[in-house]
Amino acid sequence: MVGAFAPLDWWPLAPICIAILFIHWQEAIHLRSAFLSGFAFGLGFFLTGVSWVYISLHTYGSMPAGLAVLATLAFCSGLALFVGATGAITALVAPRGLVRLCVAPFVWLLLDWARTLPLNGFPWLALGYSQVDSPLAGFAPLGGVYAVGLVSAICASCLAYLALAVRTRYRLRMHGAATSMPKAEHATQQRTLRIPDAGHPAQPVAQAVGLLPRGSACAALLIGGLCLIGVWSHQHAWTTPVGTGLDVALVQGNVPLEFKFSRGRYEQTLERYAQLIESTHARLVVLPETAIPTLQSAVDSRYWARLRAHAVRTNADLLVGIVTGDFAAGYFNAVVSIGVSPEQVYRKRHLVPFGEYIPLGFQWILSILHIPMSSFTAGPAAAAPLAVAGEQVGLNICYEEAFGSEIIAALPRATLLANVSNMAWFGNSLAPAQHLEMARMLALETGRDILRATNTGATAIVRRDGSTQALPGFVEGILLVHAQGYEGSTPYVMGGDRPCVLFSALLLLAIGIATRVRARKA
Repeated sequence: MVGAFAPLDWWPLAPICIAILFIHWQEAIHLRSAFLSGFAFGLGFFLTGVSWVYISLHTYGSMPAGLAVLATLAFCSGLALFVGATGAITALVAPRGLVRLCVAPFVWLLLDWARTLPLNGFPWLALGYSQVDSPLAGFAPLGGVYAVGLVSAICASCLAYLALAVRTRYRLRMHGAATSMPKAEHATQQRTLRIPDAGHPAQPVAQAVGLLPRGSACAALLIGGLCLIGVWSHQHAWTTPVGTGLDVALVQGNVPLEFKFSRGRYEQTLERYAQLIESTHARLVVLPETAIPTLQSAVDSRYWARLRAHAVRTNADLLVGIVTGDFAAGYFNAVVSIGVSPEQVYRKRHLVPFGEYIPLGFQWILSILHIPMSSFTAGPAAAAPLAVAGEQVGLNICYEEAFGSEIIAALPRATLLANVSNMAWFGNSLAPAQHLEMARMLALETGRDILRATNTGATAIVRRDGSTQALPGFVEGILLVHAQGYEGSTPYVMGGDRPCVLFSALLLLAIGIATRVRARKA
């Protein structure tokens, strides 16, 4: 299923793979079998999809290879528990029958969303991201990535129904033909076909698809209807342009991670960025996360004067990734503005566990990992856009981009969104492409252009329709683009994830209660 996500983007794989998993859950007799099949699916999915965790821990975090393998396995096993729990809860809410296929998409949504909660959350590879190029992507401005994931899972459930219908009709046809055989041969044929008995959870499905041939047409029509709604929403202009736009320079320094925090390379890094900045006359220049890898107070004042002089000379503003604060009172992963506009600062609020802060009880891991400045302080929860270059720019840093429900706090005031990242921690893996895919979904959710400046890639502009213009990875350069500001709100900006999550939770509660009441009456 990983092939459904970037960089391959074979989006039909996702509903097909999940349909196969739903069929397994449909035929599961016990909660344990539903859990185990989901856990196995999730473990293979995450071990493949986020294998770059090993690169971060071992190659750049200096964790011993064997321990890094165990840590990656433990991390992916924790994520797989959510998929296993999805199967178990589905079987618990709908113990028997066709209703299990109806329940599964809503449980999937809730457990996908639940991954945003523990240890600051990890929404990576949420189902909806796989559909950023599909017709279903049009649900992003309506309800966000989890709404896209929900309709994708509903389509998977319809595919599972169609597959069960074909299989059941074939088996029933074969079973009918077998009744004319001698008794012994008929018994052998029945065992071969494995016709479910009346106590098997799949039996009501067999009856439904056998007795209601119109069900297959309804499933196909539901898939088509959802795709049409998605196409309509994608073509609808949820936001409107404001102003004439501006020229932007997105800087990609391509500073190797082993040099980034090296004392001997510090001056070279600063000079590299200064020369890149001075080579452009764009109205807004955006540098990557911690482009200057030290405290702002430790930077030579002559360097700041050099950057400020260029910005004033070109009537520009610079957004520079740097560390603010101090080591005694607390320091922040931040972006500061320099130029013709008043100086402003954005401080990252959603920190990466084990990379930017150590969760309580895990301080011992610092003796194994060697990550510079791994004890950041979180910035304020409410962050106003930065007023630069005549625009209101909503900033986010690194994987904050995956939390649309937090980013929309800057909207509709923000006319542009910007992300600064340092993806060098993950090497030439799947991570940079997956991160860009999340930015594309965010652009669809918010109806805003997104400016992305990264150290090694993918430095890009993501238009509000999800299209991109990017620099190649692992090269030094500047991407010059014309960015357009937008005003207005999509339905997602107004409601966030809450409507989709609450609706699913209430629906499952109602179905669970109705199922129990019906069981008692029976």
